Amino acid sequence: MRLEEIRTRIEEIYHSSEKGRPEDFGELFAAFLELLESGRIRAAEPESSGTWRVNHWVKEGILLGFRFGVMEDFSLDNGFNYFDKSTYPLRDSSLDSGIRIVPGGTSIRSGSYVAPGVVIMPPAYVNTGAWVGADTMIDSHALVGSCAQVGERVHLSAAAQIGGVLEPIGASPVVIEDDVIVGGNSGIYEGITVKKGAVIGAGTVLTASVPVYDLVHGERLKVERGQSLVIPENAVVVPGSRPMGSSDYAVKNNLQINCGLIIKYRDEKTDAATALEELLR
Repeated sequence: MRLEEIRTRIEEIYHSSEKGRPEDFGELFAAFLELLESGRIRAAEPESSGTWRVNHWVKEGILLGFRFGVMEDFSLDNGFNYFDKSTYPLRDSSLDSGIRIVPGGTSIRSGSYVAPGVVIMPPAYVNTGAWVGADTMIDSHALVGSCAQVGERVHLSAAAQIGGVLEPIGASPVVIEDDVIVGGNSGIYEGITVKKGAVIGAGTVLTASVPVYDLVHGERLKVERGQSLVIPENAVVVPGSRPMGSSDYAVKNNLQINCGLIIKYRDEKTDAATALEELLR
């Protein structure tokens, strides 16, 4: 099936008032998964302006897989037991894929794209609809959520959590652009975009409601109405805090709330400090 035929049929089924599984869905969804896993389609993609466009129909196709899939036993003879929707088995991988998957509990779900040169340390999880660019390292206990977009030469450090956004359809997923370093125990959620070369310090949590202050330029990052927070190129972000509020109780108890602080922009010293990962390849 041609790409446009697949797109048109997915949109028809998704918006149809008929709730039963169409007869052609098995063949259609298999072709759809092949497009996702080959990287020919993705849930969101960059535009020439530097912004990201959400491909609604791709998200619709992923959701149809959950709607029409039935529970299936995928257990293996070696004692590895798991049960999931029939439409989402583990993604097939081979030595020829160029992906280095170290043993120890890593799962890559079908419908995700993982480029050659990616290194995955155990245990890690890549969910359906995710897109992971070449030469990226996904460290132990890291998560790449559904539809999350991760660029090339990214390092997701141990226990980094990259949230995905599958619903609502129009919402942008989390985007991590090329050459970003995400420190250990960090969490990036709710459609945040991290631009090229940025460094997210260990323990930093970024959501739509967490303000980020640029100490270099003396300003709070602005979020355009209806848009997601964007971390600038080469920004170095660390966890910070700010006063909880102006109430007497908050002031009396010196209560603080989480925020992000851009303390500098990436330079040669920063690059030297993050070059260790190359030795692991």
